[in-house]
Amino acid sequence: MKKLKFLHSLKFRLLLLITLIGIVPNYILRFGILASYESKAVSNRSIDIMSQVKILGNQVVTYNYMTDTSVEIVNTQLEQLSNIYDGRILIINDHFQIVKDTYGLDAGKTIISEEVVKSFQGEEINKYDADNRYIELAIPLRNTDTKENQGVMLVSVSTDSIMMNYDYLKKNAQVIELAIAVIILAFAMFCAKRLVQPFGKLTKSLEDIQTENEQEELMISDYTETEAISDAFNEMLGRMRVIDDSRQEFVSNVSHELKTPLTSMKVLADSLLGQEDVPVELYKDFMNDIAEEIERENKIINDLLSLVKMDKAAGGPNITQANVNELLEMIMKRLRPIAEKRNIELVLESFRPVSAEIDEVKMTLALSNLVENAIKYNKEDGWVHVSLNADHKYFFVRVEDSGIGIPEECLEHIYERFFRADKSHSREIGGTGLGLAITRNAVLMHRGAIKAHSKEGEGTIFTVRIPLTYIV
Repeated sequence: MKKLKFLHSLKFRLLLLITLIGIVPNYILRFGILASYESKAVSNRSIDIMSQVKILGNQVVTYNYMTDTSVEIVNTQLEQLSNIYDGRILIINDHFQIVKDTYGLDAGKTIISEEVVKSFQGEEINKYDADNRYIELAIPLRNTDTKENQGVMLVSVSTDSIMMNYDYLKKNAQVIELAIAVIILAFAMFCAKRLVQPFGKLTKSLEDIQTENEQEELMISDYTETEAISDAFNEMLGRMRVIDDSRQEFVSNVSHELKTPLTSMKVLADSLLGQEDVPVELYKDFMNDIAEEIERENKIINDLLSLVKMDKAAGGPNITQANVNELLEMIMKRLRPIAEKRNIELVLESFRPVSAEIDEVKMTLALSNLVENAIKYNKEDGWVHVSLNADHKYFFVRVEDSGIGIPEECLEHIYERFFRADKSHSREIGGTGLGLAITRNAVLMHRGAIKAHSKEGEGTIFTVRIPLTYIV
């Protein structure tokens, strides 16, 4: 249902967009052409009438029409001009009195208007009244000899013929526009369907992947965009599968690691319960073994809890200003008894005093794991060398040992949870496979970095770099 809504919404928006892109320019073009036609037609009509009026004005002055309106040649031309352009002509003398009105309505009346006054002052008036659809012209009637204004010729011409043509063009344009709109709409529906089709396939493929009905990867290459979406989704899907595989492996490892000590304890307990009159010595041996298995289970649980605490979602680090020299000395002091049991030399070398903004608990746990691993996975009569140095930006902790080393093919996996390079030896010394995962999480939490260099049988070097100032 959601898929259909999405596709219908997308199709509607594409349809609307394509239709608007097609119709709006068409409407603008129609409006522009009609406006241009009206403006041009009125301008041409005004120029044409103005030239005719000037010629007629010269004749009015020449034949002294102001004083004798019976001049036939002038009257004839006035009537012709009025009829041709469907207009009205007024001849006004220098007393603002109308001496001639082609409509025969206002002859003998006085007229004082803005146009007439301006024309008496020598200005030619050319005005178009679009609302009432007429052109108004006013020209001064000058005596060619004295250059004095003898009167004004006021002409009003109807633009009905222009507007009839304008309306005709408008109707035709609207018909054409409607036809184009229908064509554009059909084209838009076709394009919208074609454009949405790949997204329909994309949605279907996503559903198939989600329900595991079809291919494992998404590939819709109809458009560059859908191909880019497919690539991005496949990349995300790959990462999710890696995370899911890691999660399943982690759950499986946790189950196995927690089950192993329980199985051993059950076997030992069943052995005791299955025997009568168990000797005290055997009973003590079995109970010691059970206690060791309980301790091993407890260590696994504690390490798992430490990993949970390292998770960002579990809360931010408790950052304080700490003396790293003293922190390392405390770690060495705590681990020295373990080293002495195997006659391993434990040395701390501090090149300078170092104070940094760290979560002291998490950093202690991380560095303790490195030093403890260096002791546990070492040879008898070996050595562990820990050094501390700093520059203006970071402090560096280097843990080097003479131990059994790590195979080269295992180096890229050592930070994975429950990974062991030598599983049999790890179990003998009580390793859980979580120490380096905890250390790496703590280092990354401090925006630091950790690197390992090792040769099998020759020893291992871990280098940790942590900013002196915590970066939020």
